[in-house]
Amino acid sequence: MSAFLNKLKVTLALVACSASFIAAAQDKLTVGVDTAFVPFEFKQGDKYVGFDIDLWDAIAKKMHVSYELHPMDFGGLIPGLQSRNLDVAMAGITITDARKQVVDFSNGYYDADLLMAVKSDDNSIKKFSDLTGKKVGLKQGTAAASFMKSKYKANYVEFPNIDNAYLDLQAGNLDAVVHDSPNVLYYVKTAGDGKVKASGENDTILPQQYGFAMQKNSSLTPKINAALQALRADGTYSKIYVKWFAKQPK
Repeated sequence: MSAFLNKLKVTLALVACSASFIAAAQDKLTVGVDTAFVPFEFKQGDKYVGFDIDLWDAIAKKMHVSYELHPMDFGGLIPGLQSRNLDVAMAGITITDARKQVVDFSNGYYDADLLMAVKSDDNSIKKFSDLTGKKVGLKQGTAAASFMKSKYKANYVEFPNIDNAYLDLQAGNLDAVVHDSPNVLYYVKTAGDGKVKASGENDTILPQQYGFAMQKNSSLTPKINAALQALRADGTYSKIYVKWFAKQPK
């Protein structure tokens, strides 16, 4: 009988260990990220950095959860949530009614609009209406791409990676690139190397907010919102914002 009890104890211990391991594995969130959207997320050496990366890390600490980043193209993020391969997605994702039909969003954490990047010596494109008949680069699958194609008639070329659109602009293969304002401004300031400038600052055409995306009806949504609120209250959000944009949030 004692041999049986000993075997039963071992079995129960193994079950408990297994359950504990499964719980631990489930506590580690899978976070999809498009790592080609500076200054929100990008790779620097062998490390992922950016505003979203820092903000999400602070949120995860508030929630006491661990996570693993899964780099992928922007177009794979929402399908990854729908297929339940991702728990969270971040990439400066614009909150739209269409997307809210299939995924959850956190409260908005960044306000943006659209801007144009043009060659520094090009004074013919000052307003978005000036793009008529021009060759314009867009990032595939974005709210910006959908909006521009529905609003302005131009010869659009879509890129999986916006960096390639900027390179084509510098090479003279495009007349302009349209993308979210913080990305355009960061590119002009850094890799633009004086050859590219921002245009269209006086046009407010697509005010938008970025949010973290989750699976539909996710239990994470209220927890992430609570963490975001706490980070705003304790000043952490402002510190991260100033680090990446050199100004206080509105």
